[in-house]
Amino acid sequence: MKKLMYSGAGLLAIAVAFVAFNLLSSQTITQARLDLTEQQLYTTSEGTRRILASLPEPVELYLFFSDKAARDLVPLRNYARRVEEMLRAYEREANGKIRLHIVDPEPFSEEEDQAAEYGLQGVPLNQGGDQLYFGLVGTSGADNRQVIPFFSPEQEEFLEYEVSRLLQSLAQPQQAVVGLLSGLPLTGGFDPQTRQPASAWMVLEEIRQQFQVESLKAGIDQIPAQVSVLMLVHPKGLPDASLYAIDQFVLRGGKLLVFVDPLSEADHSLPMLPGEPALRDSDLATLFKAWGLQLLPGKVLADGAYALTVQAGAEQNQVRHPGWLSLPKTALGQDDVVTAGLETLTLATAGILEPLPGASTRFVPLLQSSAYAMPVDVTRFENLSNPETLFRELKPSGERYTLAARVSGPAKSAYPAGIEGIKDGLQAADSINVIVVADTDLLSDRMWVQVQDFFGQRIPQPWADNATFTINALDNLSGSDALISVRSRGRFSRPFDVVTTLQREAESRFRQKEEELQQRLAETDQKLAELQTAQDPEKTLELTAEQQAAVQQFLQEKVRLRKELREVRFQLNADIDALGRTLKLLNIVLVPALLTLLVLGLWLWRRRRH
Repeated sequence: MKKLMYSGAGLLAIAVAFVAFNLLSSQTITQARLDLTEQQLYTTSEGTRRILASLPEPVELYLFFSDKAARDLVPLRNYARRVEEMLRAYEREANGKIRLHIVDPEPFSEEEDQAAEYGLQGVPLNQGGDQLYFGLVGTSGADNRQVIPFFSPEQEEFLEYEVSRLLQSLAQPQQAVVGLLSGLPLTGGFDPQTRQPASAWMVLEEIRQQFQVESLKAGIDQIPAQVSVLMLVHPKGLPDASLYAIDQFVLRGGKLLVFVDPLSEADHSLPMLPGEPALRDSDLATLFKAWGLQLLPGKVLADGAYALTVQAGAEQNQVRHPGWLSLPKTALGQDDVVTAGLETLTLATAGILEPLPGASTRFVPLLQSSAYAMPVDVTRFENLSNPETLFRELKPSGERYTLAARVSGPAKSAYPAGIEGIKDGLQAADSINVIVVADTDLLSDRMWVQVQDFFGQRIPQPWADNATFTINALDNLSGSDALISVRSRGRFSRPFDVVTTLQREAESRFRQKEEELQQRLAETDQKLAELQTAQDPEKTLELTAEQQAAVQQFLQEKVRLRKELREVRFQLNADIDALGRTLKLLNIVLVPALLTLLVLGLWLWRRRRH
């Protein structure tokens, strides 16, 4: 038997069997998958399966990819193959409800004209005018059509969401209506700082892709009947008529998503009178009280554990800002569909929400601080030049503060007697559904996304989940939560937790040294002042021997402490470099050495047996 296996005929038989097995497996077990990633990035989510099951009629999907034109673009071809594999998986799980067509729109062909007619984004390849197409068209019925203009490789982590959203739009052509009432320029317009036209905030463009947005005026006294979700952003100085309209909207079953802020960094309002500070806060104190919560007045949350690294000072040094927060997964509520699965959110000078004693509503935190946090007076953040100075004032209470919450359950009207001219409104409701966020800056582009121009198309490259959080909230409040589990798929890029820990430990040591230096400076100044007051007033500018010795001692101490600070900063990089060298050693030397020893040991064992 052994001679047969090592003979030419045996080797030929093994090769034939191997080829036959591959051909048979490719035809019979095509649906077999093994996803070993921690977050199951390559497994179709439950939300996608729900969308596929809810398709009312068959869907035709047309994947346009310029295969021949992209023959030299290997990375793009590999991504196109992954897109096709995912669409094939959709086709298999739809049980005949989806038919996939692969189209290669060659130059000057009918397929290319069809791609342009559908509105797909063509990318010029050369000066001859050849275009590269890579998009998806879905049709259902006679006139129901949805399009993904171009699959950008940088957006691969959102691939399943984009495809599932296209199918959801085909299954439910009527989009939910979001009424937007904003005190910030979300829709763009004229920027008074740059004196240039400003584009709409990217979060609003993301919302418009899934919802029909209807802008409302600040003085509105009635919420339109077609609005299913009301989105309030930085509501400043709303009149009683508008507050009463919001109150009645919530009591009659309307859903509300509201963003308030004790200090909005995105609010560039001018002061009412010269010399007075500009009012950059917003609140709904009257309505919040009726709903069983409050925004802690005049307070901003400072968090030493979740402080975001920013550039400050004339030299643009990187420092950590305890008022600007980068909330990790542990700070996001994992029991609520709005925040479950998100990775990180970034906020700036956020407020604190608290439930009121004896409230009839249920207060469920969605975003929380760490235990290394405390409230700070809002005036402390005005003209703040060095954010690191806040660390010296930080005295953590050990309590985790709430930055966003869901409020639900029975509630009474904030205007039980009505308002002037309206006395017969609703007095109470058995259940309300409101999501309150104590920050407005998380909506601004600079806090979550980098926008790039891609041949006239604005391509967002998010580095935080702020827009995802907002759309998740609107999805849930509008009654459509099938896409939430699809969108919250996790990220392909993983943070280096050990490196982050090393940085925080080194920064903690640096802050301790800095505080020690400041304390010794103060002690030396006090000693010099005492010595000078004991001298003749006419000789205060002359230094005695004792004063000169104290000054010399101070200068030496200052040099020594500065040297220690440099060593701490150097040690930060040294620890990280040492970790990198260790990982390289494990991957390049140790693992191959272990495998080599294992093979040698197996060879020696078999030789001894023979």
